[in-house]
Amino acid sequence: MTALELEQSTDPRGTAPGRGLLRRHPTLMAGLACVVSFAAFWTVQRLAHVTMVDLMVYRAEGWTARTGGDLYDMVATSARLPNTYPPFAALLFTPLTLFGVPTMRTLATAGNLLLLVSVVHLSLRLTGRPHRLPRPAATLALSALLVWCEPVWTTLRYGQINLLLAVLVLWDLTRKGTNRWAGVGIGIAAGLKLTPALFAVFLCLAGLARGLRLMRSGAGARAAWNPWLRQAAVATLTFLGTALLSAVALPRDSQRFWTEIVFAADRVGEVEITANQSLRGALARLLHTHNPGGAWLVVAGLTAVLGLALATGALLRGERAWAAVACAATALLVSPISWSHHWVWGVPLLILLGSEALQRTGGAARRWWATTGAMGLLFASFALWWVPHRWHHHEELHQNGLQMLLSDVYPIAGLALLALTATRLWRLSGRRGDGLLPAVEEETPAPPAA
Repeated sequence: MTALELEQSTDPRGTAPGRGLLRRHPTLMAGLACVVSFAAFWTVQRLAHVTMVDLMVYRAEGWTARTGGDLYDMVATSARLPNTYPPFAALLFTPLTLFGVPTMRTLATAGNLLLLVSVVHLSLRLTGRPHRLPRPAATLALSALLVWCEPVWTTLRYGQINLLLAVLVLWDLTRKGTNRWAGVGIGIAAGLKLTPALFAVFLCLAGLARGLRLMRSGAGARAAWNPWLRQAAVATLTFLGTALLSAVALPRDSQRFWTEIVFAADRVGEVEITANQSLRGALARLLHTHNPGGAWLVVAGLTAVLGLALATGALLRGERAWAAVACAATALLVSPISWSHHWVWGVPLLILLGSEALQRTGGAARRWWATTGAMGLLFASFALWWVPHRWHHHEELHQNGLQMLLSDVYPIAGLALLALTATRLWRLSGRRGDGLLPAVEEETPAPPAA
């Protein structure tokens, strides 16, 4: 039984003893389920002989930074993988060199599992769930289930940092607007990997829209400085701080990254491979080309504008969860390369959809549960790996229609999420009788109740 089902509890009289125990001690039972699920997950990963190849690259980056080598000439592992992250990431990876490889892999797996629990907890906080079930119980029960999603599996398989980035962003987005340090998490995430910087852009746009409304209402320029603008400013200054720190510690590597490597999108890998779940990868497979060129620029530009508008509109209406997930989907769609493990934002997405289903009854609830189930199937099916996908064989350039659908499951999910967000905003506008950008209260919205 999932945490979402537990919320819909009924009178315990006449129920089975096991179910009564579940209702009396939900956190304990959810914790046991989480331990069993995580242990099974860890065992299956070990039986699959996962290489954690990206973790090995991180360790090599840390060692190169520690010993004064060239970060962007180094290659690591037998696959000869290059470094593609900003130099700030290499500084944070240097502690990995203090451990032996087996110990490092164990710590990375345990750390990623704890980060998954944190992502689930922060996602529940963002949606204001649960109402009747203790949040720790819901967090542990959902973690036990969502650990088996493909992006989470692949993140732990490679030893990636995607869950860490999601935690940093969600931690910022769930903090009180009055917190002067809100934005630091987004800035650090952007310093590690540039894609999360889009969250600072979206907060800036929402803050500007809110400030303009306040100024038009006669509140004055000083009152227009609002928590979203401050959060965007803190995120930007933090990001610049990571770049400055890197420039001081690794001046040669910093100069090369910001003048050369940051523009070399193809350095990351082949665009058309099925692991690339961005719009650029989907277009490359659709057009049977290594480089979709201008077509991708047009599609990505339009998607960025639409996605940021929807995320901004959702935040202005107080729909923080929808805003966060819409911004994340936009960043993943428009990025030149979005590997399947980058889509760990499917975890907050599924929690959001389940929360919407719980708010409704009858046919509306059934439709939302069906949507949640369909999205869950996309993220748990591993469907993108059902097509031929050997590295350097370019088999994805010869896909038929069905294979294209299977290899584009996450772009489809991201576009569907944006469509749902647009529909939701349109319906809210219709009910309230106003435009896309409604009036926003002067005070900062209170965080959701536990």
